[in-house]
Amino acid sequence: MPNVSQISTVLRLGFSSKRRLSNGFHFVSRSYSTSDPPKPSGPLMSYSKLVEQGRLQHDSYQEKVVSAFENLFGRLEHFEKEMEDYHVILAEWEKKREEERRKLMVEEAEKKEEDGMWASMNKQGQKLWEDGRRQMNVEPGVGKWVSYLNRERKLDSIVGSRPAVPPAPKGLYIYGNVGCGKTMLMDMFYGATDGIIRHRQRFHFHEAMLKINEQMHKYWKENGAEKSSQYSISSWIMNLPVDEKVKEWLAGEEFYKQQLQMKHILPAVADKFLVDQQSSKKGASILCFDEIQTVDVFAIVALSGIMSRLLATGTVLVATSNRAPRELNQDGMQKEIFDKFISKLEKTL
Repeated sequence: MPNVSQISTVLRLGFSSKRRLSNGFHFVSRSYSTSDPPKPSGPLMSYSKLVEQGRLQHDSYQEKVVSAFENLFGRLEHFEKEMEDYHVILAEWEKKREEERRKLMVEEAEKKEEDGMWASMNKQGQKLWEDGRRQMNVEPGVGKWVSYLNRERKLDSIVGSRPAVPPAPKGLYIYGNVGCGKTMLMDMFYGATDGIIRHRQRFHFHEAMLKINEQMHKYWKENGAEKSSQYSISSWIMNLPVDEKVKEWLAGEEFYKQQLQMKHILPAVADKFLVDQQSSKKGASILCFDEIQTVDVFAIVALSGIMSRLLATGTVLVATSNRAPRELNQDGMQKEIFDKFISKLEKTL
């Protein structure tokens, strides 16, 4: 257990306080004001009822952990409303940005048509830019990246930057020995959020890894492997009253954007990891993650990519583990990626 000076340093740096429980139980959380009365349906009430019924023996340290859950629970209803409003604003921003992006692409294509400059491919896969007078070889992809970045900068100036996510309540990371009640207390909290938080999931570590792996393969199948050799022209392009060469160029630009997105597969998977696609509204998200661990390189890389994205987009994390966050990677695998992930995690607890 850290001595007093170590704990003081952590608090002074603004990280989470760490408390050891008599039964070998630890939890990581921030201190909260308890001025607001707890909701009757919260986890603290559930815990108290189980003690009253004799189904649990009262444990003052477990009660402190449940109180931390109660504080988090009390903030979720307001956060859900904030996130519902945020997603409405975000949807409007995304729609406006896509409309402006297509408009810029069409304008760029029309200018190329006016200038008589179009790209075709020779037998070696090199681009041949035609201006009616000469042809010159250009390496594949040259110019597309610059064109893409310039277009994104223009969109930022026209539409503005992405709306900021409302500050999420701090999550909880509970760790301790097997049998100390980590999972039981987390499940009490998760059950209490039913009907309050629209998008919530509870995964065991191995279950989550299987789901992430499955989603990655699905995304790759739908967006990568089967479309790597050819691309289809989107309906919005097909319906444009323009020359076929203009449509072909637009389709190529769309395909290039898809290829760029494939390089960021983990954020794309994370965006669909918790949200119920059948739901007509989006709100807050909670991820309850039982027995988190890092058993191999894939777990470290996947957890880092998925969780970093979720935390950055307002997801509240509640996790249990047998080890403290900094002790998860005892073998030192992918140390740089792991350290960045843990730093992000600590800021949310």
